[in-house]
Amino acid sequence: MPPEFFLDRNLGRRVAEGLRVSGWTVHRIGDFFPDDGQDVPDEEWITHGLDRSWVPLSKDGRIKTRDLEIRPVLEREAVLFYLDNQQLRSGEMVERLVARRDTITGPSRRAARRHTRCDTTVSSGPGPDGRVPLGAARPRPELL
Repeated sequence: MPPEFFLDRNLGRRVAEGLRVSGWTVHRIGDFFPDDGQDVPDEEWITHGLDRSWVPLSKDGRIKTRDLEIRPVLEREAVLFYLDNQQLRSGEMVERLVARRDTITGPSRRAARRHTRCDTTVSSGPGPDGRVPLGAARPRPELL
């Protein structure tokens, strides 16, 4: 069964709709929290999604460096995906995520089965071999 995703409000409605059109099962923060989740701390929405076995998606890579925000991911040995470029338009975000669907769903399923611990960035640039990488960034050791 494919994973379900919980989108940070910074991805917006258009990204959610674009992913749904592409066959993804996504849940938006605004569907569960008032005011589109504007005043909901990251650790709260992340916990809400992880408690339902949904994979968090964001475009805020700084989450991985903030103790409170990354804690729910670490405690549940889950995965968190984020785009590494906050300047992308909605359509570009959807294209990038859809293009990496297999790379994203693999770790999501492994985390559910084996409790894999990582957060991953969907990178914007090609690597030395010309391929666009999906980099895995490990949390800081003191957070483990």
